[in-house]
Amino acid sequence: MRRLSEPKTVIVPQYSLIIPIYNEEENITELYRRVSALMDQLDNSVELILINDGSRDRSLLMMRELHHKDPRVCYLSLARNFGHQVAVTAGLNFARGQAIIILDADLQDPPELIPQMLEKWRQGYHVVYAQRIKRHRESWFKRFTAYVFYRLLRRLADVDIPADTGDFCLMDRRIVDLINSMPERSRYIRGLRAWIGFQQTAVKYERDPRFAGEVKYTFRKSLSLALNSLIAFSRVPLRLSIYLGLFSAFLSACMALLVLYWRLHQPDSSLTGFATILIAIFFLGSVQLISIGILGEYIGRIYEEVKGRPIYALAEIAGFDPYS
Repeated sequence: MRRLSEPKTVIVPQYSLIIPIYNEEENITELYRRVSALMDQLDNSVELILINDGSRDRSLLMMRELHHKDPRVCYLSLARNFGHQVAVTAGLNFARGQAIIILDADLQDPPELIPQMLEKWRQGYHVVYAQRIKRHRESWFKRFTAYVFYRLLRRLADVDIPADTGDFCLMDRRIVDLINSMPERSRYIRGLRAWIGFQQTAVKYERDPRFAGEVKYTFRKSLSLALNSLIAFSRVPLRLSIYLGLFSAFLSACMALLVLYWRLHQPDSSLTGFATILIAIFFLGSVQLISIGILGEYIGRIYEEVKGRPIYALAEIAGFDPYS
């Protein structure tokens, strides 16, 4: 009688570490060394999820080698560069652990902080985010703009997004399931986890300098992320166009009264001439363009959402049973 083969046992990990990677070949070896030392200390099963976000260097090749060397290493390779937030979203979609930790590949987020975050999670917190109290070897411009952005966002956003926090955090399985159920395409993970609520706390740390390689979040990308977060979690920009319109209407009324006064009492005044009219036209035109631009940003978001395209496309996947 033919013996039936026994089904393969699939071990569900307790912890999931998510690391998006974009051209980080200089950091992957040191990153794995430090993260694997941490995984060896954990008392339960753990998976390391690496997401290749369209890297053009040897990052994907090194990820394949790590997967063959260590079965705890899983990886996803996106078909192109979709951006940091989308890469993190892909990792969240595939994470199987009860505690999911997100950190960057440049080692500015120290993996050695994770045991403190896990301790907070065991105490009952659903979200444990790392809060920066100091940034090492960053320019004064970077520190200043980050300081202004986080406080401006916290003041304008509809939810309380903690200042000086990035994507480095631990989230409970319940939080990740809720984030995965959200269909929106413009992802801002730290805003989504704040919007969900539940019990959240901070672990303070000093942010290390980049271990090696070039900074991937350029000023342009940082500005784009800042605008995305403001539009995704605040209606203040829309109200700003209303305030600008009311302010310009008030100035126009004052100007009309002044012109009438000058015409009656100072008919030879140069202030009633062409220059005054030109300034008023430029001012009103600027208000209109700003208002149209703000409205266009929100309409653009609606356009992206209604198309219904997938958030990302996968080119390769390994280490996720039964996917691989």
